[in-house]
Amino acid sequence: MRGTGYLFKEGIRSVWNNRLMSAASIGVLVSCLLITGMAILMSLNVRNVVDQMGKDNQITVFLETNIDELTAVQVIGPEIRRLDNISACEFYSKDEGIVKWEKELGPLFGELQGAENPLPHAFHVTMVDLSQYQTTVDSIMQVEGVDLITDRSEVAKRLTDLNTLVTQVGLWLVAALGIISLFIISNSVRMTMYSRRFEISIMKSVGATNHFVRTPFVIEGVVLGLISGVLASGIVAFLYETMISAVKYIVPINEIPYSELAFNISAGFIVFGMIIGAIGALISIGRYLNMEGGEILGW
Repeated sequence: MRGTGYLFKEGIRSVWNNRLMSAASIGVLVSCLLITGMAILMSLNVRNVVDQMGKDNQITVFLETNIDELTAVQVIGPEIRRLDNISACEFYSKDEGIVKWEKELGPLFGELQGAENPLPHAFHVTMVDLSQYQTTVDSIMQVEGVDLITDRSEVAKRLTDLNTLVTQVGLWLVAALGIISLFIISNSVRMTMYSRRFEISIMKSVGATNHFVRTPFVIEGVVLGLISGVLASGIVAFLYETMISAVKYIVPINEIPYSELAFNISAGFIVFGMIIGAIGALISIGRYLNMEGGEILGW
């Protein structure tokens, strides 16, 4: 227990004793975390906008002209609602339709109310998942009394493709930045270790185990990652709010409130930073663990 406490203190002390290099490592890791975090936040917001567009993207289901309102409301409507992938199905009477045409095209259509109304009753249908657009349309067309459906398959396909693209780009960007972060932090820690190679050489010469040599550096890497994660969490909150305000000034969007993401982002930054710091330290110290004291110094 005393040995563990000593190694922990050594790791903390090393951060301070090598504060210039520690500051450089923290700066690099914070930068990578910020880029990764903003990429994730922007990806989530784009997906949210795409999903919202998908929910607002209704199709109109026109019924056969001989279908009366009672049959439409009590029979056909419930059948459509029971189908898979339907999130909403709102009745739209032919009288509402003629009023809309009258407002848009003139009073001539106002004379077509009642029995003279040639329009069919309809339903405004919203789907849960636009990627299942064609399957859902085919199912609706099987319902007795349905005559025609407005074709928005191209819009559905584009929204689905955009959602897929945003997800894939976000994942690849996060993976690439994670690798870059690991590479940079491991090199930063390696520079610290090179400056302390005499210390490592002495420890190895007096018979210190690999665990004893490795642990302080791993703790140092974890502490650097922890500090980086905390700093990045605070900075990304400010950057997110600033960027969203700028975007909303140009294009009105329904953004995801940062309060809904704050815990996950902060926890992710801290855990990711600590893991990267630990792995970077392990990679950096690995080359020294298989050397004897003189070999470390190049003797």
